Amino acid sequence: MGQPTPDRNHADWWRSAVIYQVYVRSFADGDGDGTGDLAGVRAKLPYLADLGVDALWFNPWYLSPMKDGGYDVADYRSIDPAFGTLAEAEKLIAEARELGIRTIVDIVPNHVSDQHPWFRAALAGGPERDLFHFRPGRGAHGELPPNDWRSEFGGPAWTRLPDGEWYLHLFAPEQPDLNWDHPAVRQEHEEILRFWFERGVAGVRIDSAALLAKDPRLPDFTEGRDPHPYVDRDELHDVYRGWRAVADEYGAVFVGEVWLPDTERFARYLRPDELHTAFNFSFMTCAWDAQRLRTSIDDTLAEHAPVGAPATWVLCNHDVTRTVTRYGRTDTGFDFATKAFGTPTDLALGTRRARAAALLSLALPGAVYVYQGEELGLPEADIPLDRIEDPMHARSGGVDPGRDGCRVPLPWTADAPHAGFGGEPWLPQPAGWASYAADRQAADPDSMLTLYREAIRLRPAFGHGPLAWLPAPEGVLAFTREHTGATCVVNLADAPAELPAHTRVLLSSGPLDARGRLPKDIAVWLRA
Repeated sequence: MGQPTPDRNHADWWRSAVIYQVYVRSFADGDGDGTGDLAGVRAKLPYLADLGVDALWFNPWYLSPMKDGGYDVADYRSIDPAFGTLAEAEKLIAEARELGIRTIVDIVPNHVSDQHPWFRAALAGGPERDLFHFRPGRGAHGELPPNDWRSEFGGPAWTRLPDGEWYLHLFAPEQPDLNWDHPAVRQEHEEILRFWFERGVAGVRIDSAALLAKDPRLPDFTEGRDPHPYVDRDELHDVYRGWRAVADEYGAVFVGEVWLPDTERFARYLRPDELHTAFNFSFMTCAWDAQRLRTSIDDTLAEHAPVGAPATWVLCNHDVTRTVTRYGRTDTGFDFATKAFGTPTDLALGTRRARAAALLSLALPGAVYVYQGEELGLPEADIPLDRIEDPMHARSGGVDPGRDGCRVPLPWTADAPHAGFGGEPWLPQPAGWASYAADRQAADPDSMLTLYREAIRLRPAFGHGPLAWLPAPEGVLAFTREHTGATCVVNLADAPAELPAHTRVLLSSGPLDARGRLPKDIAVWLRA
């Protein structure tokens, strides 16, 4: 609709980028073995270019026993054979860049795999034990863990070895935590950053970014303890200052996974000499409610303003129930820990709201992350109990269904076996999955895929100016971006809403009513 193509070569591209998250294992299978791979991603680069994204964020593609979906890394300098080779990764990075698409890789600094050479040497009694947190147990015979810390996946955060010592793992036992007080740990990770930056990677996403530093005393956890024994400790910022110095040599950027309720503490990670951006989880976890969404947006922009960092907006990722399913509930009681609600899912309602949420997020100032399959409107899948692989399910005693429901392999071709994914998928695709196939949606002007393509193409109409709220009825969000004349309106109220004065409709998530009003759960972009 006549809007200019954004300049993807400018140095501050990351401030307003649309970044597509690729969970390689479930994206596309190029060799027919049922597991997504780099060959599959390379084959789909034209699709990603047509979608209009600026960068791809890859979940870990490194050598791994896959005890936690690749977040248990055995070697950061090699690609897992299930995905391909280092040479293929280098080709993928280069081919994507030729299409104007940058690459962001995932780094997991809190822990490694128990198959990592360092940990194997530590188990053999070598000096590498100093690179981890090994401690004698408590109790008369050392039979109790060194402290009372709990794993993020459930159960104790300690595992005892045959020699009687215990080692710390804030996640699965197969993911021993590194000791970031040791200079070798810091040096190794800075070298890993250089390794990937030299291969053309434009950025790094930092997993569990606030957990690296531990109180060296490893005290028992006390609710409200300040400072926390392992979350958001002050000494962690020195680590990221060292990383930023490396990134600045290459013009590369960071995005941190930082879950913190304290906005002032959160903003410290985004100071000019630390991380460039961090994920915004309050928006992603917000209920479909106008006041809550506006509060989340205002708070997010306010906490980023003092450090001059751009906000990030995301509706879903590889750890969260898909947007269509979350928004398909009529209550606001969604529990992200157990994936539980008080009402059943209405996929039609969820899809309607997800379409509106896509336009809302893409109109906001800052960068936007799109998890693979969101542009297809995929719902959360129910995984048979005997096929669940996520360790969160087993570690929770079956209470948490795990995260596999949002990781089901994508449908590409409606009439092909396995919906065109490749071989028989490593996770089962639900019945009717082919109805969401990309080829079918590409030919449908009313599909979710078409909406995303048009929204990303038109997004430059909102420019780079700050957000200004417009007067609107209760339950309606309306804002413009300064100096652009572009307006976004989202109706979360029960009654249709009158649109503000405008010259034309740029894009709508659904049809207006017969009187030109905005129906419930519909968003629209307007030109003033």
